[in-house]
Amino acid sequence: MLVKDFTFHLPQDLIARHPLLHRDGSRLMLLDRSSGSVAEDMFSNLSSHLRRGDLLVMNDTRVIPARLFGRKPTGGMVEIFLLRRLNGNGERWECLLRSSKKFRDGQEIILESGMVAVVQSRTDSGNRLIEFSGNEPFDVWLEREGHIPLPPYLQRDDNSGDRERYQTVVAREPGAVAAPTAGLHFTRELLARLASGGVEIAFVTLHTGLETFQPVRVQHVEEHQIHTERFIIPEETAEAVSRTKSAGGRVIAVGTTSARTLEYSAQQFGQVVSGSGDADIFIYPGYCFKVIDALITNFHLPESTLLMLVSALAGREAVLEAYREAVSREFRFYSYGDAMFIS
Repeated sequence: MLVKDFTFHLPQDLIARHPLLHRDGSRLMLLDRSSGSVAEDMFSNLSSHLRRGDLLVMNDTRVIPARLFGRKPTGGMVEIFLLRRLNGNGERWECLLRSSKKFRDGQEIILESGMVAVVQSRTDSGNRLIEFSGNEPFDVWLEREGHIPLPPYLQRDDNSGDRERYQTVVAREPGAVAAPTAGLHFTRELLARLASGGVEIAFVTLHTGLETFQPVRVQHVEEHQIHTERFIIPEETAEAVSRTKSAGGRVIAVGTTSARTLEYSAQQFGQVVSGSGDADIFIYPGYCFKVIDALITNFHLPESTLLMLVSALAGREAVLEAYREAVSREFRFYSYGDAMFIS
């Protein structure tokens, strides 16, 4: 299977670089898997497309302000991108470093408000270990001084509004460096309306990593090495999935992160079970879904693993045709863009 089989033409002016005024004000494309037909509605009308007994599974990860800016003692500017916390107190992290010159072990980086970063050894993946020290708890400092890590395709720096809008309204478990963007469309009022209509809502946690933005650099899909991401499945979510399946309801994943978390658990254990670990499941056409029956998702990058997952669920040709239709109708793409409901 060739990576180039998952490409499509996307005009740059359809990339949504800023969020809409209202979260649920986005458009919603409806893709019927059985017929391949598409229709259009507003996301605020999502409740009319769900039914009593459905289960929505959302990712409650919270994006941390993972971009840090500092300088070397000599004055050179440095950018640090936090990737993974390596201890419970938050002082030691795996990071990416960007600077005009290479770093040596033990080199210091001076950050805002008295925080100092010391560069340590490289990880197996080539990233750097960095230890932070300062006059206050690291998490307190980070929340104030860090910058929200917007996706590179937005081609802009973060602003104060992104601190709220690049988080879902259910975000509560800090650890992601990219938002589970399908969840950005939901408001608390919409979730309450769905619940009052008999739709159950459950949560998983998948801390989305920087690798979600990395291009697929191989020619054949099967050769791609998928990254791992930390996940948690609460016991009540595992029970909700089992209960919904037994009652004949639909399990609807909100976003590819929720879908991968559920499918990884079922792949490992035969069913969704509670627990935590590192998920490394790569879903592309030919995969047989074991849990999810429908998916709410955004419009993804050409040749991306996320587009491959969507194609595995609805069929590559049907998805690419829906994407061509979305371009024709000038839907907004990517993180702050419009949504699709595949049922």
